Amino acid sequence: MSRISEDQVKHVAHLARLAITEEEAQKFTSQLDAIIGFAEQLNELDTKNVDPTSHVLEMKNIMREDKPVKGLPQEEVLKNAPDHQDGQVRVPSVLE
Repeated sequence: MSRISEDQVKHVAHLARLAITEEEAQKFTSQLDAIIGFAEQLNELDTKNVDPTSHVLEMKNIMREDKPVKGLPQEEVLKNAPDHQDGQVRVPSVLE
């Protein structure tokens, strides 16, 4: 017995704004039924002693500690600016 019907597949396709043909609906019905079958196999596993996880790999914070550091000198920064005046970078005007 199929765990999902062709009408359900068509309904989900409609909700997702997908136009599918009859042939595609039949194909997706069998594919989704197989996927549901694989997911149901997980219910057979004994997970009583398994701690819940949010990720399969142990994740650690790989970010460096946020410490303030002295920035570049103003003259060094302005060397990279195509146009500057009075210690500030000049950019084209965006407002009239």
